[in-house]
Amino acid sequence: MKAVIIEDEPLIAKELVNKIAAVAADVEVIETLPSLKTARKWFMQNAEPDLLFMDIQLSDGVSFELFENFKLDCPVVFTTAYDDYAIRAFKVNGVDYLLKPVDEGELQKAIDKCRSLLSNKTSFPADMQQLMASLAVPRQNLFKEKFIVNQRNNWIPVDTKDIACFVRDNLNYLYTFNGEKYILDYTTLEDIEELLDPKVFYRANRQSIIHINAIQSVKPHENQKLSVFLKSPLKMEFDISREKAPSFKKWFDR
Repeated sequence: MKAVIIEDEPLIAKELVNKIAAVAADVEVIETLPSLKTARKWFMQNAEPDLLFMDIQLSDGVSFELFENFKLDCPVVFTTAYDDYAIRAFKVNGVDYLLKPVDEGELQKAIDKCRSLLSNKTSFPADMQQLMASLAVPRQNLFKEKFIVNQRNNWIPVDTKDIACFVRDNLNYLYTFNGEKYILDYTTLEDIEELLDPKVFYRANRQSIIHINAIQSVKPHENQKLSVFLKSPLKMEFDISREKAPSFKKWFDR
């Protein structure tokens, strides 16, 4: 089984990796992610693992927020310092909840439970989704609502919801849905990507980020790459690599 750990304390993450190796030789930890931001990027670019270990309170938010961006069907083991009432609430349908520091015996039982879920191909329970939603802490808007562009020595606000795509071509540009083009005063597309809601914006390649509502059609190729065509008046085309094609399809088909 391939597992991913989301934990913002490096020493705790390393300790959990070692404990997993000690109690479950068949579980391979393929990635440790230290924040919500890195977790969002990872899940945008990779298929979900067989098993997920998640701390709840991260440095940049609550891990439950990932379920707002991604439909995850893999079993989840929460590792936390929360009170017992929450722990009892989460003892449902094989999704477990472990207190830090994690006890190896409890960890082994949790992994066995998840292994059973996987062998029976049981999907993530709906009541757990509802429970997480009820316990999640309301968050502030973490994403940029507008970008300021310079036009004829005037600052012009462009609402993020009106932006069809961002393109890197020596400089960084934004294109609106009605075809307007503006230079952005940002050094890299990575800087821009961090400000955007990953539910509606997708990093297609090194040169572009696209809005889901700007897409006219997608053409698959025999080599498993994709060509994405934007709506008029833009009529732009972007390539998506074979490696990113599965994550794009998961993002687009929801």
